[in-house]
Amino acid sequence: MATTCERREFLLKLLQLPCSAVLLSMCGPLPLFADEKKEGYDAGEHYYGMGIQVDKCIGCGRCAEACKAENDVLRQPYYFRTWVERYVVYGDGEVTVDSPEGGIHGFSAAESDREVLRSFFVPKLCNHCDNPPCVQVCPVGATFKSVDGVILVDKDYCIGCRYCIQACPYGARYLDPRTKTADKCTFCYHRITKGLLPACVEVCPTQARVFGELKAMSSPLRRLMRMSQLQVLKPYLNTEPKVLYSELDREVR
Repeated sequence: MATTCERREFLLKLLQLPCSAVLLSMCGPLPLFADEKKEGYDAGEHYYGMGIQVDKCIGCGRCAEACKAENDVLRQPYYFRTWVERYVVYGDGEVTVDSPEGGIHGFSAAESDREVLRSFFVPKLCNHCDNPPCVQVCPVGATFKSVDGVILVDKDYCIGCRYCIQACPYGARYLDPRTKTADKCTFCYHRITKGLLPACVEVCPTQARVFGELKAMSSPLRRLMRMSQLQVLKPYLNTEPKVLYSELDREVR
């Protein structure tokens, strides 16, 4: 049986042939992850999303730390599946955005000699779009949308071409130097298929993150949708994100 490396080399050579990307894209969706087929779990009965209440985020960074620990994300400060950004709006109209080490260790005080109109924290992650550009550009179908609405990467098929990383308008992907494959937030798919919450949601001390079903009326996320005016990042791109924000400041980009 061919190894993952041998399969990747074969696919890379295949992509050099005329129209190979078109032919591969016609092969249909790849099999879903094994976790989705766990006994008692029916992917067709679920459709997941996440709500983020910006006014509740305190910038503690526990979500980013928990994500790294749960998903074996590299400890270097530039590899993140989720991170926290701080926006500071000064009296002269200038807006600064920082995210030191993804916000894992918190944030230092803003400049004390300047008037600060407001500051707030915004958690970021893969938006698990309903119209995902990353899926559209993947030449081998390694990036795909599961039946339950989660954007996943099959590392056995990923050839590390970086097309999906470049296509993501939210900067939510990176190339794992250990596997040479694309990596990103999966809503902790190995957890949610067992009825557990994503790690970032579970550890949030202020319940700024709300995870749940987008179609079930009793879902915590549906309740948030009924009670709050929600927005998405970069709506003009028509990616139809399933990460929804409440109290989203107009300065967020």
